[in-house]
Amino acid sequence: MEVGGRPGAGVSKWDIREKIWDYMEANNLADFPRPVHHRIPNFKGASQAATGLPDLQAFKTAKTIKVNPDAPQRTARFLTLEARKTLLVPTPRLRTGLFNKIVPPPGATKEILRICSTSQGVKDYSVPIGLDAKVQVDLVVVGSVAVSEKGWRIGKGEGFADMEYAMMVSMGAVQEATPVVTVVHDCQVVDIAEDLLDDHDLTVDYILTPTRTIKTGCKRPKPQGIMWHKISYEMLGKIPILKNLRYRERQAGNDVTLKDEHPDFPNARKPADSEENAKTGNIKLPAESAAAQIGHCHVGNDPLSTKSDPHGAPATVYVGNLPPGTRVSELKSALKEFQAVPLRLTWQGAQHRAFLDYPNKMTAENVLSSLKGLSLRGHTLRVEMAKNQRRKGQVAINGQRNKYE
Repeated sequence: MEVGGRPGAGVSKWDIREKIWDYMEANNLADFPRPVHHRIPNFKGASQAATGLPDLQAFKTAKTIKVNPDAPQRTARFLTLEARKTLLVPTPRLRTGLFNKIVPPPGATKEILRICSTSQGVKDYSVPIGLDAKVQVDLVVVGSVAVSEKGWRIGKGEGFADMEYAMMVSMGAVQEATPVVTVVHDCQVVDIAEDLLDDHDLTVDYILTPTRTIKTGCKRPKPQGIMWHKISYEMLGKIPILKNLRYRERQAGNDVTLKDEHPDFPNARKPADSEENAKTGNIKLPAESAAAQIGHCHVGNDPLSTKSDPHGAPATVYVGNLPPGTRVSELKSALKEFQAVPLRLTWQGAQHRAFLDYPNKMTAENVLSSLKGLSLRGHTLRVEMAKNQRRKGQVAINGQRNKYE
């Protein structure tokens, strides 16, 4: 296949990516960061290409726009802010959640808005958007490595744009008719065989390049939500918010069987294996602690032994905003689901809070990441490292009936 040409027989997605990356490097068509391999290319002319965005009717009518955080979409983020629209930017690699809402300071000048649209500005001028937020995204802007005039899209191979869109579907943030735009160099517009596309691949409705605007007229259905049978335990561990969404969908009665659990998958795990991993999986609890091994939940104020982990001092996570009427069993069930079983749980239901003791700070920080955005009974919980919250009012209840079952 030549860039801009027709793909030959047996050409794979990866072949197309490599051809695009090699061509852009050989012809010096990209700015920093270089080389462009394994990236969404920051192509020369990206700002010029993005200037076609405000001309789209979909942009003019949109109130909330989601733009990916890559460098070539910086101008798209700026134009969104300049038009006084709500800008949502996914968190990098979805490590700490799904969206950040960019909030420029009052009276921000164009220069400030340009800063807000940079990667550092996204960090400095944003607030996180939780899964319970009633977000309606009117336009989606994504990056691409390659795209066809028919709307077939190829990313860099990690699937984050596809996953972001699937998550938005699960949240009810996008509809089938929500337009998707990509901003690319002209050399990235190539023929792509439709049989290379999977049902989880995101397609695009508009392509903006430095020289033209292409309306694809794509009729292929976009992803209808998260396809759990294609999600592995490894991906679940890398994207903590997936655990939250899986928990919600399971509570709603949906099938959330993972690829690793599927009977057609080699060495598929049994459900019992999955439950055991909830105790000893991503959160590595110390072997010498009996409470860690069997998942005891103690309600009381006995101090956590500093001998529980030789690698660091114990750490405590604070859970607040528990809705009235919540039972400790509900929180314990959620913690088990998120592989966040503590050494000890101190329950203060009357104060709508609880304290979770873990063997060290690293484990506690992993728990914070996993539980970000967790909700019970429609209330998003406040989860953070315990500081000066007072522990009082608890009733000491220890014993067999308090185990995680």
